[in-house]
Amino acid sequence: MKRSEKHILKFAGLKDGNHVFSYEINNRFFYHFNFNDFNQSSFKIDINLEKKATVLDLKINSKGLVNVDCSVSNEPFDYELNSKLDLILKFGEFYDDSNDELIVLPYGSHSLELDQIFYEMIVLSIPIKLVHPGIVDGSLKSEVVNRLSEFDINKEKSSNFDPRWNKLKELKK
Repeated sequence: MKRSEKHILKFAGLKDGNHVFSYEINNRFFYHFNFNDFNQSSFKIDINLEKKATVLDLKINSKGLVNVDCSVSNEPFDYELNSKLDLILKFGEFYDDSNDELIVLPYGSHSLELDQIFYEMIVLSIPIKLVHPGIVDGSLKSEVVNRLSEFDINKEKSSNFDPRWNKLKELKK
């Protein structure tokens, strides 16, 4: 992936204390990672950096809107995707990112490339199953949804219900 200057956090020369940075990314950002699950995407990422004498404390928040295909009906819809990551940067002999919440940067480092961090934070916040809100509330009219309703196992169970069980259900009460 080609390195992008706008996704580099330069912390050298900053005074101790809080600093705020903002970034915006869209589908082009994800194409560099060969990730094309989003039809469209737009994210605003805010970073609150607290610089201390020996560590940097990052609080990263992303808010965005993605257009994705429904896992059930394959209909496209807009989904609001928010994610949050707390990260601590320390300095040491060698670069080490083996811990999810701690990155060790070599002494003398003056910046941090954020592209991989943004990508992992957003992609890992995507739910496994994305369901169109019209399916949940029953307002989506689609041929696929109509066809799936024909195979609803709950309807089959209620129509093949044995009436002898009604007496046993009365015992529960």
